[in-house]
Amino acid sequence: MSDDEEGTITPETRINQLEGRLAEETDRLEKLYVAYKKAEEDLEERKAIIEVLEKEAIDKEIDKEGLESLLSDKEAKIHDIEVEGAKTAKRVEHLEPELEKMEEMYTRESARLGRVFELAEELDESNRVANAELGARDDWYVQHMQLFEDLSEAMDTR
Repeated sequence: MSDDEEGTITPETRINQLEGRLAEETDRLEKLYVAYKKAEEDLEERKAIIEVLEKEAIDKEIDKEGLESLLSDKEAKIHDIEVEGAKTAKRVEHLEPELEKMEEMYTRESARLGRVFELAEELDESNRVANAELGARDDWYVQHMQLFEDLSEAMDTR
């Protein structure tokens, strides 16, 4: 008869059962410990990744704020340039009629000045001719001066 059939368990059988269960539980505990260590390593790795990602997120936020500031400055400059362009366009719009008047006056004055230069050239030419004629008359007078003096003397003696 076996021990099971009798209903009583001998201490040796009980020890064997307990040792078997102990081995199973030890094996299970070792597996749980290995899984725990693996989970702990994964957790540490993920914490490190999270820390790196948080730092990257902070850096990206700083970059974003810098770019937003730069964009804001650029938009303000563009606005200022557009306002200045509009002012300049209005100024040009108001000055165009004045420019047309000035151009017309310039054209008239250029024509007048051209006529003045023509007259000046004519007068200069007339002056040269008159000076040449005066020079010729003076030369003739000098050449004939002795004759006049002799004539004057002859008239005085008579």
